[in-house]
Amino acid sequence: MTNRRAACLIGWPAGHSRSPIIHKYWMKSFGIDGDYRIEAVNPEDLADFLARLGEHGYIGANLTIPHKERALALTDADARARAVGAANTLWLDGSTLRATNTDVEGFLDNLDASSPGWDRATREALVLGAGGAARAVVFGLIERGVPTIHLVNRNLPRAEELARDFGAAVRPATWDRIASLLPRATLLVNTTSLGMKDQPPLDVDVTLLPPSATVADAVYVPLDTDLLKAARARGLNTADGLGMLLHQAVRGFSLWFGKRPVVTADLRVLVEADLRA
Repeated sequence: MTNRRAACLIGWPAGHSRSPIIHKYWMKSFGIDGDYRIEAVNPEDLADFLARLGEHGYIGANLTIPHKERALALTDADARARAVGAANTLWLDGSTLRATNTDVEGFLDNLDASSPGWDRATREALVLGAGGAARAVVFGLIERGVPTIHLVNRNLPRAEELARDFGAAVRPATWDRIASLLPRATLLVNTTSLGMKDQPPLDVDVTLLPPSATVADAVYVPLDTDLLKAARARGLNTADGLGMLLHQAVRGFSLWFGKRPVVTADLRVLVEADLRA
């Protein structure tokens, strides 16, 4: 076993991820002798792998599909992770494996950087989707005091379930109501896979949004989605999925390696180059 501090991304399957690029860039910038690896862990083996995380040589980990929800029962999860219903960042605190959700701040910090003051202008937001990413987004919007969050999903019962979990600020709606809700929303957030490479397109008419609106997309493959292109063509502020990915990584790195990194233009260029490759 090496004495180098190391973290990992745990998923099943464990496909290509940009997280190693991000964390290794920060390690180099801080002069940290560390590593970040990808671990393919079958859901049936997750409990054992996490129980022996330190034995595997890790001080912490990120979680991706399908492990985020299961980890809540296998770790000492904080209030944020429990409220969102998913954990994406783990770290060893002595013998205790703690967990949190950094997707919330990834979303908020990216919005703050891309569209400063968005929260002061937003009385009504429109969120598309009701999965794990939507839960993190809704939690963040409530945390910032957005009074009304319209949650649109093709499966209405799932949106209704999320609304029950988060309270009266969240108003579930059917997909066919998007056009009627757009003129009221100064923030539009896509958390679905629509518009992603090899997925169906997202058909939303951004010309119906107010001229002060901000449009955010959690999709980052392709980096420049049709939704964001249309929003920029109209002169709207946008926040892309890569920004969210970069910002959500900050606190995990800080918890594991004791240094708080910054999302820089150079880092973004590095990850963009990998995405375009």
